[in-house]
Amino acid sequence: MKITLKAKPPFSFESTVRSHGWVQLAPFKYDKERGELEYILRLKSGKLLHLSMRGMDEGISAEAQAGLRKEEKEELETLLRWMFAMELDLSPFYECARNEPKLAQVEEKAYGRILRSATLFEDIVKTILTTNTVWRSTVRMNRLLVEQYGEPIPGDSQRRAFPTPERLVEIGPETLRSSTGMGYRAPYVWELALKVASGDLDLESLKNSVLPTPELRKELMKIKGVGSYAAGNLLMLLGRYDFIPVDSWALKLVSHEWHSGKPVKPRDVEAAFAGWGEFKGLAYWFWDWSYKGN
Repeated sequence: MKITLKAKPPFSFESTVRSHGWVQLAPFKYDKERGELEYILRLKSGKLLHLSMRGMDEGISAEAQAGLRKEEKEELETLLRWMFAMELDLSPFYECARNEPKLAQVEEKAYGRILRSATLFEDIVKTILTTNTVWRSTVRMNRLLVEQYGEPIPGDSQRRAFPTPERLVEIGPETLRSSTGMGYRAPYVWELALKVASGDLDLESLKNSVLPTPELRKELMKIKGVGSYAAGNLLMLLGRYDFIPVDSWALKLVSHEWHSGKPVKPRDVEAAFAGWGEFKGLAYWFWDWSYKGN
């Protein structure tokens, strides 16, 4: 089955897909040459879909290697709109950015949307795996998690969905730690899975929360393993840009941009973008940084 969806313009499939490192984390797989993004998606019914997605004029086309009932098709469309932030209106941000040379390309290239996973559970686990480590370790931990505990699509054991909370609860924190190299993160991921699987925590409701951003941030930080940086990252994924996900890379960028390479603190990063108000996170994320790193 093939589905085509239009986004609120301007929209760029490639800019969204490459907005951050999620595209490198299973069950995402991106073929840059073909401009095709693959993802293994689980529907509420438990049906697994191998999705192949491409950009089209102001939207996307997605092909699922399976037939879908009406309600499954509607669910898939809702999830795709979420993953690509297709309803997001970026015009207020673009208007603010027009007078800033460091953000000169954001409107032209339709920057601003950040690729999301289908569930907030998946995004929180992936975010926890980015804490206090280098990116290649995040990729490895996530790959092992999916390879060992994700359910394969019928007839293809190489393509697996992200593990469900219920599956991770079965594994237990110690096995999770030893089999994926998560280290101290394993108990956090397991406890999160337990709360979601038991119904004690409804993460999906946070996607459309009406809480003010500071209150939503507090709710996220109640999750073990989610500190200031992780909460900032998750807020960005939720379409809230009032906070910056300050990590060691953010400190380095701001240090070279405004402080001649001298050490800075998180408050210096926040201060650098204080004038952007509700768009602080977006301005930071898509800034044309002088320091490009190694």
